[in-house]
Amino acid sequence: MKTRLTLLGICIASVCSINAVQAADPAALEKAIAKQEAELAKLKQDLAELAAQQKQQAKQQEQRAVEQRQQVAAIVDEKVSESPWSKFTFKSYGSVNYTSDEYYENVQDTTPERRGRFDLERIVTEFGYQFNDQWDMEVEIEYEHGGTGAALEYDGFDEFGEFESEVEAGGEVMIEKAQIRYRPNEAFGVKFGNIHLPIGLTSILHKPNQYLTVLRHRSETAMMPAVWNETGVGIFGEVANFHYQAQVVSGLNSEYFRTYDWVASGHQKRFEHVNADDLAYALRLDYGSFKQPGFAAGVAYYYGNTTGNRHKSNKVTGDGTVSILALSGAYVQGPWILRGQYLYGTLSDADAITQANKTTPGLKPGNFAQLGSESEAFFVEAGVDLSYFTSIPLTVFANIDYSNPLKEVETGTATKRYENTWTSVGVNYSPIPEIVIKAEGGRQQVAVAAIPDTNFFALGVGYQFSL
Repeated sequence: MKTRLTLLGICIASVCSINAVQAADPAALEKAIAKQEAELAKLKQDLAELAAQQKQQAKQQEQRAVEQRQQVAAIVDEKVSESPWSKFTFKSYGSVNYTSDEYYENVQDTTPERRGRFDLERIVTEFGYQFNDQWDMEVEIEYEHGGTGAALEYDGFDEFGEFESEVEAGGEVMIEKAQIRYRPNEAFGVKFGNIHLPIGLTSILHKPNQYLTVLRHRSETAMMPAVWNETGVGIFGEVANFHYQAQVVSGLNSEYFRTYDWVASGHQKRFEHVNADDLAYALRLDYGSFKQPGFAAGVAYYYGNTTGNRHKSNKVTGDGTVSILALSGAYVQGPWILRGQYLYGTLSDADAITQANKTTPGLKPGNFAQLGSESEAFFVEAGVDLSYFTSIPLTVFANIDYSNPLKEVETGTATKRYENTWTSVGVNYSPIPEIVIKAEGGRQQVAVAAIPDTNFFALGVGYQFSL
């Protein structure tokens, strides 16, 4: 290329010399000018070709640099993928709350007293490992109320109020999930171990940023185990926008059924071994996802006998069958948040279980052990995310919870003392996506005219993250 430019320079110099010599001859001058213009045009063409070549060379060099970076990145990714840590995941969530409640000393008391409490409600850690594209495992450990060890708990709804020593209260570490999953495709998967039952929205939306109230919904915990987990096996999958689950799991133990929370205390988490003479069955079908924006609706059903799981199974001759129907829906779109759930349950042989529990040493359910043959609960929460209208990441909400564990009884008249309605309003503030700060105030109403309404207030801080 340098040689070509030199030759062009010589040509230009020679043209100039010829022009000087032939300046006196017009014809020769015109011919020289034409020749000079042709040479200049050729020079411009050569310069344009030179610029194009230089541009092409720059592009090629840039492309080679990109390819080299991609090769380096691929090598790094390959090295990382070979590390066992790349298959490991860690998640955590938790909450700490302050509550100020008006409460009754026992079920005969009609004069409420106010008490404030702090509670390190829970810290949950979840470990996961992806063996390959089809097999993975998850272990979820929950630390409740700040620690472990035996604690003394006051139970105002047992007899006239008594203290009970329980390992599970006041500090508990429990395995909330320990499952292995096989999922060859989106339409079908199998999981087994200690798994979550898909009954109730709390089992799906149990992280602090997934519900608006400070505490998880009272209506559900007053009827059945919250974030219900049992040992068993289940299938699951997604077809189009439908999600299904079907499970066979360990059943409940009716020795621990109580008036105020129906079958919730029958969860066998307090023992080293879970009695499994009676199994239970759980089904769920959802349209849409309750964890994603949009519309979602679901129906779930639980069925299982309980008498066989009693430690003294000969005290009840019937099956003690529990059935629960759960209907749930959600609409989360833009600033609008709306969720709701309805629960209806039945218990066979409720009177026989009541009498058996009254006469079982050590259980001490007292005179208020009447169990409902039917139970009912629901909640509705609605919120508006103000960050869609302002720069403040604030959500305001209203909520209603209702629970009646004694909707019907087999004999006699059901007391209304345990029929409760909680109404509240509050705010959620999220300074960053991983943290939520909550405040809630409301009123609790008992369906007994002689018992005055009580007021409550709660503050909470929750977090969640994943690595």
